[in-house]
Amino acid sequence: MESQQYQELLEKIKSRQPLDTEMLDEVMHPADIVSVLDEDDITDEDLKWFFSANNKEFLADVLEDADDELQSRVVHQLKYADIIKIFSYMPKDEIADILGDLPIGQRKELLNMMKLSDSRELRVLLGYRDDTAGGLMTTEYIAMYQDLTISQALAKIREIAPKTEIIGTIFVLNRKRQLVGWADLRDILSTDPDQTIEDIMDPHVITVDPLMDQEEVAQVVRKYDLTALPVVNRRHSLLGIITADDIMDVMVDEQTEDILHMGGVSGQEEIGGPIIVSLKRRLPWLIINLATAFIAASAISMFSSVISQVVALSSIMTIVSGMGGNAGSQTLSVAIRGLTLGEINLKDDWKLVFKEVLLGLLDGAAIGLITGVIVSIRYGNAYLGVVTLLAMIGNLIIAGIAGYLIPLIIEKTGQDPALSSSIFMTTATDTCGFFIFLGLAQIFLPLLK
Repeated sequence: MESQQYQELLEKIKSRQPLDTEMLDEVMHPADIVSVLDEDDITDEDLKWFFSANNKEFLADVLEDADDELQSRVVHQLKYADIIKIFSYMPKDEIADILGDLPIGQRKELLNMMKLSDSRELRVLLGYRDDTAGGLMTTEYIAMYQDLTISQALAKIREIAPKTEIIGTIFVLNRKRQLVGWADLRDILSTDPDQTIEDIMDPHVITVDPLMDQEEVAQVVRKYDLTALPVVNRRHSLLGIITADDIMDVMVDEQTEDILHMGGVSGQEEIGGPIIVSLKRRLPWLIINLATAFIAASAISMFSSVISQVVALSSIMTIVSGMGGNAGSQTLSVAIRGLTLGEINLKDDWKLVFKEVLLGLLDGAAIGLITGVIVSIRYGNAYLGVVTLLAMIGNLIIAGIAGYLIPLIIEKTGQDPALSSSIFMTTATDTCGFFIFLGLAQIFLPLLK
């Protein structure tokens, strides 16, 4: 986006200058307009003016691209009549997301003001949790009976298409309104008008249950490379569809949540949020980290007499534990990614831990050899280098086992493996690293003095 256009729009909003929305829609993407509206200079009164004074179809595109916070600010500033007009141009799933964040009283009033058919669809969508297939789905799709002719189907597509999110995929129902297949619009356009939809439909259709978790939904879409995923009930009746753009949002949210969880931070925390909220979400994990640090410290205290006799051990042991932590983090990242994508599970893939043992042996030998040579030269003692080499091999094997098995075990208990895997993995590599290194040092002690 051109910075000049950005500044011009910002100035027009602040000075309440009339906007040519048709021209604005041509030169700026709705996402760029949202960036302007997110500026600190934009007040609630500015938002109220912008969303009250302009073309409602244009405003619907802008509101759809806004984040939850901006959407909430806008809805709280507008009259209900203006909100309803803007909603009339938006997909039902987007409207449901906005309504779901509103107080119950305000949500009910808006639903009561809508057309009965729209209100009924939205109440169904609002009945599902946001992080399920039902919460992600939209009811704006094209579905038709299998016994319709191609000419009848085309007429229906022309009628319905302006109100739907996706027209490339047509869902096919039997007369009991059960989903029996799907058809590509390209095939419909290129088929004899007298043939029926059943003649060209593909009966192999992938579906999901409305209560399926959004992460599993994303795995299904990725596995089968779908642009639209139908959601059906137990009778196989079509409830709605999940579109690819919604799945992309889910993937971004899940990846962000996993990254934050790996750092012991809530996925809902924001950098500019209240300090009390951040404190409540971070402090418990820091306390857990402190407890695990005492476990590692206790391993060191067991060998305090050895360290007092060979002071060099105190600096080298941090290298051994640190490299174990780094290696474990690598394995942990790969394992969590595999779990997220549905590629591995504890029941079928636990034997892959032997690969991590071999990898730890090879990596440990390579890194340990380099470290051992440097330690031997630095402290003038070849046996100290040998101890370092053996300890590095042992700790990197531990890191591979812990980094692979810990997230699998946590996932098996029904918890998020990203939430606490790193804490347990670091505890294992630090404690075992100190214990292995100092234990070997005690064995070789006469040769290290």
